[in-house]
Amino acid sequence: MTSSLAILFSVLVFPGGVFALALGFGLKGIDRRVAARLQGRVGPPLLQPFFDLVKLGFKQRTVPTAACEGVFFGAPLIGVVVLLCAVVLVPISGCYQPAPQLGNLLVLLYLLMVPGIVLMLAGSASGSPFGAIGFSREMVLMLAYEAPLVLIAATVALRTGMAQGHWVDFSLADIVAWQRLHGANLFDPLMWPAVVAFLLFLPANLGIVPFDIPEAETEVLEGPLLEYSGPDLGLFKMMSALKTVVVLGLGIALFMPLPFSGLAGIAGWLVEVVILALLSVTVVRLSAGRMRIDQAFGFLLTWPSLLAAASLAAVLAM
Repeated sequence: MTSSLAILFSVLVFPGGVFALALGFGLKGIDRRVAARLQGRVGPPLLQPFFDLVKLGFKQRTVPTAACEGVFFGAPLIGVVVLLCAVVLVPISGCYQPAPQLGNLLVLLYLLMVPGIVLMLAGSASGSPFGAIGFSREMVLMLAYEAPLVLIAATVALRTGMAQGHWVDFSLADIVAWQRLHGANLFDPLMWPAVVAFLLFLPANLGIVPFDIPEAETEVLEGPLLEYSGPDLGLFKMMSALKTVVVLGLGIALFMPLPFSGLAGIAGWLVEVVILALLSVTVVRLSAGRMRIDQAFGFLLTWPSLLAAASLAAVLAM
C-alpha cells in the first residue's frame, strides 16, 4: 500500500504531475522571454504559458463535422497520461530515483514515441487536409529521429554495463549512480559523439525550429492541431510541456548528473535543465530556419545517427 501511494505521489505531485507541469510551462516562459530579449523585444511575462492554459480551459470545445470524435478527443488525453507516467521514470540525481518496478530506459523510449503517435492520430481524426499533411510529416520525422535515440541509449547502457563488469545496463538509476561515482559521461571522450548526437536529436523530438515541419504555421496552419480549441488544445500544451521536461531530464540522466544530494541536488538539476533548454531550444530556434521534410529526414538519419554509431563502436572497441 505504501509503495502504491509513493508511486501515485510520484505521478501526480513530484517529479511528475504538478512539479513537471510547472517546470515545463516555466521553461516555455523562460524561452519566450529570453528569445524576446535577444530580438530586442520586451516579450511576454514569464507566466504567460500558464495564463494561456487557463484561458484555453474556459474556451468552448469544438469538433469538425468530419472528425472521429472518440479519437479526436481521446488523443490529447492519452498523450498527457502517458507522459505523466514517463516523467516518473526520469531520475533526479541525489533527489529522486524511480522504483525498479516502474520500468527502465527501454520503457521510457517506448513512452517517448507516444506523443508523436498522438499527433498523428489527432491529425488523421480531425478530417482536415492540413491535419493529414501534418500526420504524414510527423510520421516521416519520427522514423528519422528515433534511430539516433535508440543508438544513444544503447551506447550509454553498454558503457555503464561494461564498466560494471557485465554486458548492458538499461536501468537509469544505475546509469546515474555510476556517473555519480566515476564522473559524468559528458567528460568521457568515448561518449562525446553521443552527446553531440543527443543535442542534434533534441530539437527534432521537441518539434521546434528547424524541425517544426508537422505544425508549420506558415505552411499547414498548425497541421494536426488546426481543428483543436479550448481544453483539448490545452491538453496538447500540457503534453508539450511534459515532453520537454522528460527529454531534457533524460539527457541530464544519460550524460551529466551532478554529485549533489537533497536540496542542492534538485537545485543543481533545475539549473542544468534551464541551461540545456536555453542552449538546445532557444538558441537553436532563433538561429535556424525551418527545413523541408526531405532535408530534415536526411539530416537526422545521417549526422546524429553516425555520431551515435561512432560512440557505440568506440565503446565496443574498448
